[in-house]
Amino acid sequence: MVKKSWTDDELLHYITTEDSAEAKELFAAARKTCEEHYGRDIYFRCLIEFTNYCKNDCFYCGIRCSNTQTERYRLSFEQILECCRTGNTLGFRTFVLQGGEDPWFTDELLCELVHKIHTEFPDNAITVSAGERSRTCYKALFDAGANRYLLRHESVDNDHYAALHPPAMLLSERKKCLKTLKEIGFQTGAGFMVGTPFQTPNCLLADLRFLQELQPHMVGIGPFIPAANTPFAHYPAGSVAVTLRMVSLTRLLLPRVLLPATTALGTLSDVGREQSLMAGANVIMPNLSPPGARERYSIYDNKFNYNDEVGDYVSDLLRRVTKAGFVPKMGARGDAKV
Repeated sequence: MVKKSWTDDELLHYITTEDSAEAKELFAAARKTCEEHYGRDIYFRCLIEFTNYCKNDCFYCGIRCSNTQTERYRLSFEQILECCRTGNTLGFRTFVLQGGEDPWFTDELLCELVHKIHTEFPDNAITVSAGERSRTCYKALFDAGANRYLLRHESVDNDHYAALHPPAMLLSERKKCLKTLKEIGFQTGAGFMVGTPFQTPNCLLADLRFLQELQPHMVGIGPFIPAANTPFAHYPAGSVAVTLRMVSLTRLLLPRVLLPATTALGTLSDVGREQSLMAGANVIMPNLSPPGARERYSIYDNKFNYNDEVGDYVSDLLRRVTKAGFVPKMGARGDAKV
């Protein structure tokens, strides 16, 4: 199962298999591979969803610009810094700034925000996920103190990418941005959803081959979940089982990659995060956005949320990870081992 190379036919077999014994074998091999590089350690990130404004109109996304039913918000610098302070007190050593492509956050403002966070928390890693921007902006963010950048590629099949996005959005531009991020020196994250409309097993195969070519430091993989008031609102959600197999295959193809157990898996299954860890994931990103913001960052329906105090929520996650047999590493930045 742990191989130096995989043929397309072998990958397609595991993408499509419905044999539970084969799937268990795949998960075990991926978990073993992960442990060879990271042990049983699970890294925690402080996720801050700082704006749900977005200029794009992606057909699957609940915060697409044409969705007039979305209640918009934009956190102030002080609100964002307060989230960081809370996260730092709880023990997080990585902050993840995630938002839509919000024109209000100009290159200058985004860099100022990163600089403020870096100045107050110089030993903490800063991840940005704010979409497609210019090389100049990416370089300025890096110089301001950002260490990592997440930009899901979504699909490398041109027809499928076009079926998910409006004509103004180009796969070639997405790939260019990912290449630029790596060239600048970011720990770079790519990723995709499993089960989006019009996706085929060959689309998923192409995604795996693209990841092998790109060699990202991080890969986010979650199931598609439909969002109200979007063109895909009535399509079925993606399969948890297929998503878990894609997590495992990614781990086997990229042994040192950082793989989150995504919120979307936790939304579709109460034990989705634990299953993802058993399939080779090794990162969890609890949402520390303020109450009110968490509910409004509605990129898909029924997104997992919590009503407890943030400290209680994080403590519960730590207990669940420990109960599953893993070691939570709250106090570690958890850089990719490249």
